Amino acid sequence: MVNKLFYRKYFAASLAMIMFLSLFAGINKAEAETVGLDVKASGAILVDADTGMILYEKNSETALGIASMTKMMTEYLLLEAVKKGKVKWGQEYVVSPELSKMSHDEDLSNVYLRVDAKYKVEDLYAAMAIESANAATIAIAEIVGGSEAKFVEMMNNKAAELGLEKYKFVNSTGLNNSDMLKHFPEVVGEPDEENIMSAKDVAALASRLLHDFPEVLETSSIPEKIFAKGTEDEFVMDNWNWMLEGYEDIADRYPNYQQFVYDGLDGLKTGSTPFAGYNFTGTASRDGQRFISVVMNTGSQSERFRETRKILDYAFNNFKKEEIIPKHYQVKGKKTLPVTKGKEKQVKIYTKDAVNMVVKNGEKDNFKTSLTLDKKKVNKQGELTAPIKKGEKVGTLSIQPKEAGNLGFLTKEGKITVDVIAAEDVEKANWFILMMRGIGGFFGDLWGGISSTVKGWF
Repeated sequence: MVNKLFYRKYFAASLAMIMFLSLFAGINKAEAETVGLDVKASGAILVDADTGMILYEKNSETALGIASMTKMMTEYLLLEAVKKGKVKWGQEYVVSPELSKMSHDEDLSNVYLRVDAKYKVEDLYAAMAIESANAATIAIAEIVGGSEAKFVEMMNNKAAELGLEKYKFVNSTGLNNSDMLKHFPEVVGEPDEENIMSAKDVAALASRLLHDFPEVLETSSIPEKIFAKGTEDEFVMDNWNWMLEGYEDIADRYPNYQQFVYDGLDGLKTGSTPFAGYNFTGTASRDGQRFISVVMNTGSQSERFRETRKILDYAFNNFKKEEIIPKHYQVKGKKTLPVTKGKEKQVKIYTKDAVNMVVKNGEKDNFKTSLTLDKKKVNKQGELTAPIKKGEKVGTLSIQPKEAGNLGFLTKEGKITVDVIAAEDVEKANWFILMMRGIGGFFGDLWGGISSTVKGWF
């Protein structure tokens, strides 16, 4: 990343002009929804954060440069290490001469780190997440992995574990390796390589980051923060994410950013290099409904935010969370299951919870259900075996579109399902009842055989 002060001076005038011209380039919402999305990016995707259901995609499975969106993986591994107790927030890191030199590279996004100075993990993390500080990111990689090379190995292993498919990590920052080589003698991979991922995998990583460590939003949503507050290294960090609502509080310093501020947006990570273009993984929540968007290789700082706004507007204007299946829903023709060895010969079943999912406006009824019974719970005759406890899971109900095809999800395992449970207890019948049923069944079968034989005489 190039020097932030240069960008802010350069864009101040141009953004003002863009804002002025935009007053004469309006298009009403109905027209925009009719013509559909025309996202100016080499790759893009929109997903429902709760389910990972894909709502829009453009060239989403092609691996492209991700630049500093890489740092979402570094954040994931750090937060995981903290959760496991391997790293402490108050833990201190001592800066090497090489890393200090890199932190003073004016062509890269950084906070200054002094040689042999000690910095807390929590400060380095904030510098990475807010300022996109590259030297601070390498410090975190060394803290978690022991070295940059070992951490890169962890990144690729974690990507495989998370089910990502199209990715390659060669460093912890997202820089081109040539920028790393200016300060370190060795890199992982080729001298001019960069990290790559598909938009779909970037969204999948963001989704897992939000689900596994939702506290990441507490930091990603901060527009401005002081690094190493109370020390001689104090530095005012400004978030590269201009869509954050908090920028309204510092409007006197950055008046042209106000056109990008987006209601409900609180993350997640920007990134840019000459190879990757201008990228942004955004996430916004309104009324309990959260979406994740990714744009890759847009043409400028401002364009990545305009295209993100376009995608998120499409999401909030066209999709909403609906109750597709109510709690205790019973499948037609499968309201009960037969029971063997029980006091009752059948048991009522229904869904444990309601199914709420994001659907496009007017398409609430365009779904069907499919019941799958647990093969470990039913015998070859499709019977449950007593005793059965109320609330015991007996299968799952999946939600599918009525038309041919499947819902698209971020991962192969993704789908909308709800547990199906027993609605009541069924006690196991005692030996006498089972014996009498056996006798009754025997004579019933015998009588049925005799009747069939007699009928055959006539």
